[in-house]
Amino acid sequence: MANTSFPDLPALVPGRGSKFSRTFYKKLFLAQGWKMEGEFPNFPKAVAIISPHTSNIDAWLGFNALLGLGIQITIFGKDSLFRTPLKPILEWIGVVPVVRDTPQGHTRQIVDIINKTDRIWIGMAPEGSRKAPEKIRSGFYHIAKAANLPIVMFSFDYDIKTIHILGVYHLTGDYEYDLEQIYAHYKGKISAKNPDWIAKPLQKLVKKR
Repeated sequence: MANTSFPDLPALVPGRGSKFSRTFYKKLFLAQGWKMEGEFPNFPKAVAIISPHTSNIDAWLGFNALLGLGIQITIFGKDSLFRTPLKPILEWIGVVPVVRDTPQGHTRQIVDIINKTDRIWIGMAPEGSRKAPEKIRSGFYHIAKAANLPIVMFSFDYDIKTIHILGVYHLTGDYEYDLEQIYAHYKGKISAKNPDWIAKPLQKLVKKR
């Protein structure tokens, strides 16, 4: 259930942390003047996407919110990163290594990991770049479609310091149609730290001032 400033994490969603860590990061998130609004869906598996992504501050706020919720979000990264001193940090965050150039393909590796796991939420920022990309990357879509997962949508709204939980979308398999339906959830619910860097397809969705 949601309250006026921060939701509780439903039972089926993969969790992490302790009561102490969740309380600490929730208070840290709220102390910055931000809130999180919306009903958090109760799925054991999902692909979670958040937009817009125009600043490193997005990652800081998102990190606070995730730890405040106590949700375990899985992110996929290059396997080469795990052969560096960053490995312990990446594992703690929840990054899972994948080999980009393999015969079975990047998406297939991720789907295999999803299918072997009882509870997993995949986190992705569809823009990829922070500086006005021309289009949205379709990786989140292909992963959700191949694994038959719902897409849970979130947005940053800097104008009112809110992370919106925008709801759930189940793919039809028609990419262009599905993308328009996903965009519709974001309309009037996004504003960015750096407005000029919003991805071109999302610019028309920015809330009117």
